[in-house]
Amino acid sequence: MTQLSQAFQEGLKRPVLYFLDLKIMQWNLEAYCPMPETLSEEQLNEALLGIKIPPQPQILVDITMEQVSPDPSLKHISDLIRQDMGLSGAILKVVNSPYFGLSNNIVSVEHAVSILGLNSVINIINGLALKSELSDETIIEMNRFWDHASDIALISATIAKETGYPSADEAYLLGLFHACGMPLMMTRYPEYPKVVAEAYSGKYERIIDLENERFNTNHAVLGYYTAKSWNLPQHICQLIGEQYNLKAIRQWQENYDGHRKTLLAILKIAMEIGDSHRKLGGPNAKNVEWETYSEDILEFMGLSVYDFENIKSNVREFSS
Repeated sequence: MTQLSQAFQEGLKRPVLYFLDLKIMQWNLEAYCPMPETLSEEQLNEALLGIKIPPQPQILVDITMEQVSPDPSLKHISDLIRQDMGLSGAILKVVNSPYFGLSNNIVSVEHAVSILGLNSVINIINGLALKSELSDETIIEMNRFWDHASDIALISATIAKETGYPSADEAYLLGLFHACGMPLMMTRYPEYPKVVAEAYSGKYERIIDLENERFNTNHAVLGYYTAKSWNLPQHICQLIGEQYNLKAIRQWQENYDGHRKTLLAILKIAMEIGDSHRKLGGPNAKNVEWETYSEDILEFMGLSVYDFENIKSNVREFSS
């Protein structure tokens, strides 16, 4: 059996994503609590129930069309995969698995695809497609999430370039996966979209506050463990889990890693520019978090309101 076959088969034995036991979730319901690092794999497997984020159906169609073309392009396939969180996570999980023994984690989907090769990538995608069973109603509901994740990833990468941040790939990665716990919540709780809309009504500073109240967990906690299961870089996993804990780091303390600070600031700017609150919460949604912390975020990034408006204009022009 080849290295890739072993890695892929091993990956299929365990769900790509996990749903957390309430005891684990409870650790993260405070305003700020670092993600637990002491759980063993055995403890996690005992505590978690498997739920998978399916690949985006239209993306699968587009990749299949490229695959059967006379001269399939890895670059085009990479671009398609980058638009989908489930596929990106699966590809990065395999290439960063111990079977490949790479000295550094791969964070670029295009780099991962070039290492794996077309046939291996297609096998991984087909394996995920076989496990995907979505109703038409669920697909329609999740399309909004997929569009949002792709938009925020692109905006984050653009902001990174505009502000001179050296790793646009990492900004893209965080943007794509920052809300990867939301589809799990949608799958588990049919009423979840309505709860998100209510959370963005302006009554709550953080949308996870209402999620915690209704479900005893939130999408940031689930997203953290999802990212860990995909072998994403540890600082990306931590940021996914900590992304709503701005109150505890409002002064951007010195003991909070500067690299993570910048990525978190880029994400929050991208979410405001990308109208995340309206796309997920409806046309009347309010971004209370941005209203509360925007000055701190912009000050940390060395940006004035004028600079921010210029970046917003440039990003929206680029995206149009």
